[in-house]
Amino acid sequence: MTELNLDRWTTEGIASVPISMAPPLKWVNSYVLRGEEGITVVDPGPRTADTEEEWRKAWHVLGIGPKDISSIIVTHHHPDHYGLAGFLQSLTGAKVFMSRRAFEEANLMWGPRSIMNEALPDLFRLHGMPSVWTDQLPPHMNSFFPQVSPAPQVTYVNDGDQLLLGGRSWQAIESGGHAPGHLSFYDPVRRWMLCGDAVLPQISPNISYLPDSDPQPLKSFIEALGKLEKYEVDLAFPGHRNAFTYFGERVRLLLQHHEERLLRIESLLRERPRTGFDVCAALFGTDLGIHQMRFAMAETLAHLLELVRQGRAKQNLDGQVVIFE
Repeated sequence: MTELNLDRWTTEGIASVPISMAPPLKWVNSYVLRGEEGITVVDPGPRTADTEEEWRKAWHVLGIGPKDISSIIVTHHHPDHYGLAGFLQSLTGAKVFMSRRAFEEANLMWGPRSIMNEALPDLFRLHGMPSVWTDQLPPHMNSFFPQVSPAPQVTYVNDGDQLLLGGRSWQAIESGGHAPGHLSFYDPVRRWMLCGDAVLPQISPNISYLPDSDPQPLKSFIEALGKLEKYEVDLAFPGHRNAFTYFGERVRLLLQHHEERLLRIESLLRERPRTGFDVCAALFGTDLGIHQMRFAMAETLAHLLELVRQGRAKQNLDGQVVIFE
């Protein structure tokens, strides 16, 4: 793991702890805040033998122990943010806070009755994905269960709630798009935003259409950006990459990015009717691993369904496959 910034811990009460995850992102930013109320960990990362060891090293460097941790905040349900929450709770006794919607999504994806490893291949097959890809999805989805076990006992956070983190009051902001029920946290005094994956520098958060989840994830993401853009932010702490100062500009660039992608897909559909997989291959290619192909296909469907919602495209069932035009 990379060296921790102890100067920031000392002067600002917050430390960024990089926790390993699978490529291409390689690490997720977990944040540790210290205040009179105790130590708060935000987004502890996925659970693996390596990440458990990384946390032991982080505690040593920061001069704290597991029992010093009083709360664990989870911005959203994805394994690289949610995964270690239950395990760390078992070590620390800390409360785990996340939104009700995010915990519902965690159960949809990773709960004991989850059927996502069957439902997702069925969805992608309906949209033209060949079996060479769909056959890889069940073992791929099952591979995440060790990263999110055990599940935590959760205390729910609502949109607008005030939480004491690092000795300061932060406002919870619930949004969607990248993940239903995603929580960001805003400190109005310093104008800081803990933004998870709602807004990322340099990279665009993945927007996925998934079975039994948000039926219009791109619409939700655009609405989320409009909500977040209203906050005056001097410094944003994202889930990936480095803290950044251009929050408002980044929001506007993300809105522009998605409109450009919608226009690109419209252009493809004007050439000829296509399945979702045809569009995905045109946008992202097929020289991908199954993890990136899953993201690419789910994001393509999110954009296609937004075009349909806006009346800029149509979808029809041709036999057992959906065609967009």
